[in-house]
Amino acid sequence: MSKTSPGHDRVADLVPYGVVDRALHRAVFSALELHKSVADIENRIYGRRIRGVAVDRPVFVAALPRAGTTILLNVLFAVGVFATHTYRDMPFLLTPLLWSWISRRFQRPSTPLARAHGDGMTVGFDSPEAFEEVLWRAFWRKKYGNDEIGCWTAADARRNGEFRAFFRAHVAKVIALRRDMGDDVQGRGSRRYLSKNNANIARFPAIRELFPDAVFLVPFRNPRNQVGSLLRQHLRFSEIHAAQPFARQYMRDLGHFEFGANLRPIRFPSRASRNRDGRPRADTARYWLDYWCAAYAHVLDSAPPDAVLISYDRLCAEPDAELERIAACAGLGEPEKRALVAAGRRFRAPSSHASPCDDLDPQLLATAAELHGRLLERAS
Repeated sequence: MSKTSPGHDRVADLVPYGVVDRALHRAVFSALELHKSVADIENRIYGRRIRGVAVDRPVFVAALPRAGTTILLNVLFAVGVFATHTYRDMPFLLTPLLWSWISRRFQRPSTPLARAHGDGMTVGFDSPEAFEEVLWRAFWRKKYGNDEIGCWTAADARRNGEFRAFFRAHVAKVIALRRDMGDDVQGRGSRRYLSKNNANIARFPAIRELFPDAVFLVPFRNPRNQVGSLLRQHLRFSEIHAAQPFARQYMRDLGHFEFGANLRPIRFPSRASRNRDGRPRADTARYWLDYWCAAYAHVLDSAPPDAVLISYDRLCAEPDAELERIAACAGLGEPEKRALVAAGRRFRAPSSHASPCDDLDPQLLATAAELHGRLLERAS
């Protein structure tokens, strides 16, 4: 993304690439196997630089969408000790060091614009973003069915040594790139990896196998409110994808299967056991409440005991206390904790909407309420 801005609130400008940008994007994402091979060359070129990076306590923000994952990513990134992908890494996401060296000659200043979700958040070239899913898709194609995405186990991670080596080297590259750019406002350079990837909600055991000291931050919202937001975004992106085919391709290439025409839900265990023909349509609140229950039941079953569950509603109501807890669990030092707590003013309750859940099956609502209660208990 060298010449164009990464986001805009108008449907027509969702992915405002020029002709050259689109051609480059298509070329890169149609040849991921070749791109992986180039990443191996990158390892040789920058071997000493990569080996000099210690991957220490990487932080993974993972949840269903519309739970505050993006703002949590942004406030953590702003603290200055974390390294993550930004829009400047596009489209050569698997080779961030090489692409930074090539693209620095024609980079443009960042001008933040409203992102496509219509939620008031803005993005620019230097904004952190969820691009990690490209790595998982490049190595785990069989997990991505035509209709659903599978879950990962610790055994999956143990068996795939190629991915294990690639991912750890990639994390080191991202840290090296951000650290050497001097992104840390205190001058020390970013030194810990930060990931925001909603699909990682299906991979807790695998990620813990890859990174035994990983920190998991898992936000959630009141199910009625989160379901309403999920449904609205699905309808919004269905409209966007119908109006702009390249926007659909762009999001599909990045592994964003959460909404719209690209929708490919994760096959959580409780959901996989149900008859597909009996599932509600995705343009109904019933679908998203059912999905919310399956997802957070899986969180309660698969997230490690030290995973940090975060009530976004509580975070908005009591930001200082919650951010102090997050800082402590993430192992931040005192200066970073103060910086994180200072960002509390950015957290505010989302706009209220009429709940689409009022007429749903009381039993399903009771299940959601029970799960929400268990999540709140673990988040205390």
